[in-house]
Amino acid sequence: MRQLVTLANTARVVTVSPMPSIPSPPQPSCAQDYERAEAALRQGLASLDQALVAFSAGVDSTYLLAVAHDVLGPRVQAVTADSPSLARASLREAQAFCAARGMVHRIVATDEFERSAYRANEGMRCYECKAALFRAMHGLVDAVAFDGSLTGGVSLLLGAVVDDFADVRPGLRAAAEAGAQWPLVDAGFTKDMVRQASRRMGLATWDRPAEPCLSSRFPYGETVTVEGLRMIEAAEATLRAAGLRECRVRHHAVGSGRGYLCRIEVPESDLDAVMAQRRQLLPALRAHGYHFISLDLAGLQSGGFNQLLQPSEVHDND
Repeated sequence: MRQLVTLANTARVVTVSPMPSIPSPPQPSCAQDYERAEAALRQGLASLDQALVAFSAGVDSTYLLAVAHDVLGPRVQAVTADSPSLARASLREAQAFCAARGMVHRIVATDEFERSAYRANEGMRCYECKAALFRAMHGLVDAVAFDGSLTGGVSLLLGAVVDDFADVRPGLRAAAEAGAQWPLVDAGFTKDMVRQASRRMGLATWDRPAEPCLSSRFPYGETVTVEGLRMIEAAEATLRAAGLRECRVRHHAVGSGRGYLCRIEVPESDLDAVMAQRRQLLPALRAHGYHFISLDLAGLQSGGFNQLLQPSEVHDND
């Protein structure tokens, strides 16, 4: 792995990291492949002096942080970007995970909502989000209280996996431009491999459903608002409380913003469960500010709004 952020008389020298050449992932059915990938991950992490791990409490970043802490001990710290797009439940989970393991956990306010390109939500929202995260992480480099006997660099680690590069992920470009490293990709980890390895480590996140940031619930072209994010968060909490563990609330403005539509996405196997609880769910979701409630018959579609992007926008996001 490359050492990308170096401390030299308090000045930072940043080498821009190219997008990685993705290794061919091992077959997830073979235990030896998981073991080989984790051995490669640990070897790569051991070569680092110090590290900051971007930590969202999701499946991938939790596993990366846990292994990095095993390898580096106090020379690794967790960084969580606190913005309106992060669900409060996720922030609490991140805090609890680090506290239980005695890890240093730094929560930093990020400035993506100050960027018009983020709020406008025209296809580069994820780019602005990751750029804000790594601006904050670079700002921490000079301030972190690592072991004073070390004079080497501080590596900025992101829990991306091989699967992430098969989708439209402008945030990965922002991370590369900021000099981030992706040790799970370097070791050949797919999402399924991370889940299996997390289960072996006893991490509670091993079967946690994917949870993209709340801003991803807005269709491209609709302005992201803090009010809308709070509505989405509350509505999804209501659905999860009803036993719908994997769900999305797609947030649509109606009538030029006069009202809002909550479009529920759940796996096809849970469609009947939503309908069975409609009498309870309708008033609860309306109480969060939604005027109209619908259930998407196509089921849960991760990254479904990407189909609204024009080919030129997809190319720009590569």
